[in-house]
Amino acid sequence: MKNAKVEGIAQDVKKISEDELKSVQTKVNSINQVQLQVGGLEIQKNVAIEQLKVLQQELQAIQAELEGKYGKVSVNLTDGSISELIEDEVDGSD
Repeated sequence: MKNAKVEGIAQDVKKISEDELKSVQTKVNSINQVQLQVGGLEIQKNVAIEQLKVLQQELQAIQAELEGKYGKVSVNLTDGSISELIEDEVDGSD
C-alpha cells in the first residue's frame, strides 16, 4: 500500500518541459561562468593595486634620493634635464 501512495505522489509532481529546463540551466551556467570571471578579474585588480603601491613607494624612494642630491627640482622625464622649482611650486601654493 505504501508503494502505491509514493507512486501516486510522484505522478502528481508537475515539471517544466525539457526545453524550459535546458534554457534555465543554460542561463544559470552562463551566470556562474561570468561570476567566476568577475572573481578572477577582482583578484587581478587587487594584485595590480598592490603592484602599483610598491611601484609608487619605489618611486618615492628614488625621488627622495634625487632631492637629497639635487635639491627640490623638476626633472624632465624625456631627457633627464633638471630645473629649479619656482617657490610657489615648492610650497604647493598658487
